[in-house]
Order: sequence, then C-alpha cells, then structure tokens
Amino acid sequence: MSPTPPLRARMFAFLRRLPALLGLLALTGVVACSSTPPGPHLPGSTTRVKPVSILAPAPIKPARTSATDKPSPVSPVATPARPAVAAQASAPYPVMLGIDTLAAEGFREIAGRRIGLLTHAAGVNRFGVSTVDVLRKAPNVKLVALFAPEHGLYGLEKASVNVADTRDPRSGLPVYSLHGANRKPTPAQLKGLDALVIDLQDIGVRSYTYNVVMRYAMDACFSAGVRVIVLDRPNPLGGFKVDGPHLDRELMSGVGAFRIPYVHGLTIGELARIAASSPGVLDVPESVRAKGKLTVIPMRGWNRAMRWPDTGLKFAPTSPLVQDYAAVIGYAMIGLGCEYSGFKHGAGKEHPFRAISFKGKTPDQLAADLTALRIPGLAYRKVTVADAQGKPASALYVDIADWDAWNPTELSFELMRLACRYDPPNPFARLGSKEARSFNIHAGSTAWWEALTRDGAKVDLESFETDWRRRAVVYQSLTRRHWLYQ
Repeated sequence: MSPTPPLRARMFAFLRRLPALLGLLALTGVVACSSTPPGPHLPGSTTRVKPVSILAPAPIKPARTSATDKPSPVSPVATPARPAVAAQASAPYPVMLGIDTLAAEGFREIAGRRIGLLTHAAGVNRFGVSTVDVLRKAPNVKLVALFAPEHGLYGLEKASVNVADTRDPRSGLPVYSLHGANRKPTPAQLKGLDALVIDLQDIGVRSYTYNVVMRYAMDACFSAGVRVIVLDRPNPLGGFKVDGPHLDRELMSGVGAFRIPYVHGLTIGELARIAASSPGVLDVPESVRAKGKLTVIPMRGWNRAMRWPDTGLKFAPTSPLVQDYAAVIGYAMIGLGCEYSGFKHGAGKEHPFRAISFKGKTPDQLAADLTALRIPGLAYRKVTVADAQGKPASALYVDIADWDAWNPTELSFELMRLACRYDPPNPFARLGSKEARSFNIHAGSTAWWEALTRDGAKVDLESFETDWRRRAVVYQSLTRRHWLYQ
C-alpha cells in the first residue's frame, strides 16, 4: 500500500481535475442553475417564466401586452420588504435579458418583419454583444433603421446636447436621433416599418431620459399603427425601492414623461405596460391607445430583490457620467441635491454622483453636518484624487451602509435644506425662471418648490417625506398588476 500523498500534492491533483468536474456538473445543469424559486407570473397570461439552464434555454411565451388587455385588480399592499438573500437565488445565471429571450426563441416575434431599433451603447446581450449586431445577424429579420436616445447611439454625447441624424459607420444603417430636431420618430421615419424594437437600459430614476424616449416612441408608433416590441432589462436598483415625489402633471417634460415617484421601482418593460394599458399616460387619443400594439419580451431569472450585482451581468455604461453601478446609486441619491444648490458631485473627474463638495466647506465639515442629520443607511468618508492640473482634490464620498434602511432621495432633499444654511438666505429663491423651471421638472413637485423657496433652511422636509412614502405604498399597490416579476 503506497503512502498517503502530502496534502499539497493532493490539492494540486484536485485542481487538475476541477475543470473536468465543472464540465460534468454543467452538463447536468448543476452549475447553470442555483436554487429555483417560483418563476415570475406574467400578468394577463397563464404562462409562467420557468428558470432554465443557460446551456439549453427552454422556450417561453413572451408577455403580449396591448392597450386592450385588462390587468386584474389587486388589493392595496404595504411596501414590500427586500427578501432575504437566500430567496434571491435564481436561474439562469447570469440573468437572460429580453434580447437573450428573443434569441432563445428563434426571433419568432420579429420573424419576417422590417424593423427599426431604438437602442444605445448599453443595449447589449448578456455576453456583451450589441443588440444591433444580434438583430443584423438574426435569420429572417430585416433591420432597416436605428433610432438613438440622449447621448447618441454610442453614448458619447454629453447630457442635454442635441444630436443630429447620421449614418452608423459600423452597420451602414441610418440613425435617427430622438434627442435633436425630433423627440419622437416622425411618420416618414416609421414608414415601411412593421415594428419598432426598443432595447434601452434604464436606471430606475424618473428623470433619466431613456424611459422618456421610450414613451415618446410609443406615442409615435401607436399613432402610425406600428407595433412596439420592448426588450426588457433589469432595474439596477431592484424592484422594491420607491422613493421621492411623484411628478406633477404640469411639470411633465423631456425629463419626466411618467407621473411616478422619482425612484420608481419598475423595469422599462413594466413602464411600457403601464403606458399601453392606462388611459392618459400616452400623448395620443384614447381610440389610438386602445388599438396600439405592444409586446414586452421578458427577462429570465430576474426577480425584484435583485440589484445589479446580483444579476451576474457586466454593467455597460449608460451615459458619460454613469459608467458603473456606483454612479447609478449616486444618480438616484445625489443628482437632485446638486441641482442649483451649490453642491457639486464628483472629485476631480472621479466618483460622479458619489462624492460631493461645497465651496468653502471641507469634507470634514460636510461629514460632521450630514452625520448630525442621522440620515438612515448612509456613511461618509473623505476621498482625495488628482484634479485636471494634477493637484489634490478632496470631496466627501457617500457610502450605503444599510441598503434596507436607505431612502434613495432623502440625501438630495437634505442637501437642498443644508444649502440654505450654507448660502443664506436661500439660493433657490434667487433662481431665474429658466433655472427654476429646470429644477422643478427634475424634482417634480410644485408644493416642494413653494415650501423650499419660502422657508429655506426651516422647510419641513419631514412632512414631505412622510407624504411621499405614504403615496409610494399606494403607487406600488396600483402598479403591482403591471409587474412581470415577483
């Protein structure tokens, strides 16, 4: 009998065998699937999305939503709590996006059709391949035109900059800008199309314009009798965080096309379902909405408890300043607070929407004042980076210390109140009409604006927050019928 090999030798022998063992497990579905919770129910359908192995995805029936569908009523519910991590496990891994589901079904929803595609640089499948390239190579599909949102087809243009129509050098296809001379596809641009496919990565915040351009495109397509097909994608913040003021009707604009809370807790496909089935959301006559055709191709393996890191997907930058998941969180948390308040976000060219500064205040002073406010879920630390001239630039970085306790917009509104202390009597009361309009269409609440400009540092923010959270519970009970995922 040979002597027992040393521990180190046995370890290396095991590692040499590990690839083969993993291959065997993958073939049996063990690696591809983690524990399997019930699949999300598709409202308006008896089909349930079944978690499947990424090695051999089983076909499912996409959720076909038209303006004539009648979602079943639901009873009011309290704001759902984030389930325990153990309940998040879901197959397949990584999450299959709407474009992946479409491909797994052989592109049957667009087979034989002439289609346009509204997308951007973040419109990729789970392997990072552009949806433009996926659809160009799809069998029996004719991709004839591209449409681009704010920041352009490749996400390189700055915010609020108009983008001209062009021709895509990679595909040779015309690119019609929906953030330039037109905000909606024109009848001429839609002529000859059987469907407009929309694949946009939203970030779960009302003022981020990709949900706006989707709604505007639905207006145009429904009016022209063109089918809309939305390829669904994750809400990076998950499906349970809802926070901030609802958008007042008179403040609807190019940064607010849905009357929803600032952090809305829905996927872009769920927003499309609301637009198609709810009177008064689309800017079209009711008779046009009722005849409109919408299909949402759902994800597989996503549930509302998932934040972006839980999906297994690589984050593709959605705009020049939202390059990663940290910036997504920061946009929801800090974006509004840096609107005309004197607060700036970023440290040098780093940490957009996560680091903050205020002229004349050190990071230590900011940390002391914000800590004294006892804002739930947050922690603060000083960061120092090199600025454009190579000199040290310091700012205060905001961390999420407790996700469940964190209210995404609370810091922004506290920054507004703090700005009135730092720059008395009131920086917001000094704004001209153009700046005031810009502030309001982003924040969304006339009542908050009136109180802030009147009361400054003494504004009763707590009463507003109580009201917004009460309305969030009602909002979730009303929108739950449009959920594609539990």
